Amino acid sequence: MYTGIVQGLEKILEIRQGEGFITLVISNEHDFFHDVFIGASVAVNGTCLTATQIDLAASQVHFDVSDLTLSLTTLGSLKTGDAVNIERSAKVGAENGGHNLYGHIEGTAQVKHVSRKGETLHIDLLIPDGKIKYFFLKGFIGLNGCSLTVNRVDRDSSEISIDLIPETLRLTTWKDVKTGDAVNYEIDQMTRTLVDTLEHIHQK
Repeated sequence: MYTGIVQGLEKILEIRQGEGFITLVISNEHDFFHDVFIGASVAVNGTCLTATQIDLAASQVHFDVSDLTLSLTTLGSLKTGDAVNIERSAKVGAENGGHNLYGHIEGTAQVKHVSRKGETLHIDLLIPDGKIKYFFLKGFIGLNGCSLTVNRVDRDSSEISIDLIPETLRLTTWKDVKTGDAVNYEIDQMTRTLVDTLEHIHQK
């Protein structure tokens, strides 16, 4: 489980093609992986991945990504040298300054508009596949691994809006976001359960 509080950025050092998967070789420049172990879960751009090889002498960790995960996320479009958001899994008893995320990406949302106000960013996103029903004003969303508050919901256009503070921009890939970009999104599981339960009751 994750909190959606991204620790910082690492880089894609290499991408290796396997049969039915790829391996992402990710840097350890900021020592996020100093105590990582094979089998550990790490959120990479919000996607829960498993560490499969560790080479701290070379300052790198390997993660395998299945074709199914590639089809649902933006990980398949990564290139060598790209920065990625990193969050280690939450420790029991540690402070949770975000909300509970699982790293189970629903799909990708599209950035429709980006506007800057001072040092902050306002971003409008298109939510696909009829999933706008899971979003409510002041609710939560996981976007590229970041726990963010929904500040606008337009069900007619299937759009939501978020606002990013300078600290989020400093620590994450959001500083480079552009109109048209695809971003990984995760639905709040409690909200999904409530909406689906009410829908089921209503249909009876």
